[in-house]
Amino acid sequence: MNTHTAHSPTTPTHTPSLSHHGTTERVSRIRATIAKRMLDSLDTSAQLTATVEVDCSAISDIRREVKQRFREQEGVGLSYLPFIVHAAVEALRDHPKLNATIDLDAGVISHPDGEHVGIAVDTPRGLLVPVIRDTATLSVRSLATAIAGVASRAQAGKLTAGDLAGGTFTVTNYGSVGTLFDTPIINQPQVAILGTGAPTRRPAVIQRADGSESIEARDMMYLSLSYDHRLVDGADAARFLGQVKARLEAGEFDV
Repeated sequence: MNTHTAHSPTTPTHTPSLSHHGTTERVSRIRATIAKRMLDSLDTSAQLTATVEVDCSAISDIRREVKQRFREQEGVGLSYLPFIVHAAVEALRDHPKLNATIDLDAGVISHPDGEHVGIAVDTPRGLLVPVIRDTATLSVRSLATAIAGVASRAQAGKLTAGDLAGGTFTVTNYGSVGTLFDTPIINQPQVAILGTGAPTRRPAVIQRADGSESIEARDMMYLSLSYDHRLVDGADAARFLGQVKARLEAGEFDV
């Protein structure tokens, strides 16, 4: 069914800015750095992307119940992201390959001293990835405030070089601008990056424990994992995503 309709004379339309037409500009230092690192990443590792669909309705229920009180207590909102990071970190501990690095020249696989998660942040200067360290020690509440903190400092241009170093795994929330799923590029020398899509409310088939089925409106989200096939096999990626999916759909989080 075609859902597009013509604009009526009273319908507001978007008027694009034409100020950049016929102009040139210098590539900023940060844009040049991002471009080089992305190309280097694709040249370095054998990258594939696996995607699962997650029913986030249980997380939505938790957020509806506590989000107002959470904001009053913590001064930040409670999004889906800290739940996803929490579930991903638990899965990393069970699937350590995805939190490692590989050096084929030296013939070495290195495992870091913890799970240090980079959070990709869209800023006016370009994409930055500040790192939250020792995420396995943090609750969903602590992750929410930590994510908000690094995002705020990134937006304000107050990150230090130390804030951007030492990540072992990255999460990028491209769903914040409405994208359903993407194929994120690995942040070297890491071997995996998890992308979170926009949650959408739509009908889904629900299978109950007794085998019966029903169609219900649910909050659905795609999670995409890009991984380095030099170290991580497809089955490893599938098991990791399956664990994250099961954890989120169970919705057993203490906030």
